[in-house]
Amino acid sequence: MGRVPDLKVVVRDREGVLYEGVAQSVTSYNTTGEFDILPLHANFISIITGKIIIRSEGISARTIQLQTGILKVSENTVEVYLGILR
Repeated sequence: MGRVPDLKVVVRDREGVLYEGVAQSVTSYNTTGEFDILPLHANFISIITGKIIIRSEGISARTIQLQTGILKVSENTVEVYLGILR
């Protein structure tokens, strides 16, 4: 059986790119609670709050605090847009 591909992850705010890389999983929060994005996740979009946690193999988890943002998953890529509200 083949290796599961990593997720491509890009986190942006109004100033530019805060994080760009690959991950094994991404965790965040929306109005229904905590959720995880894993490789090959179905297409998904959500307003997120609180924080986003990016986990990569062999690297400590990276946590980005936020008030609100939009998270979009499509074709094994996670795009996060922060600072959507002023």
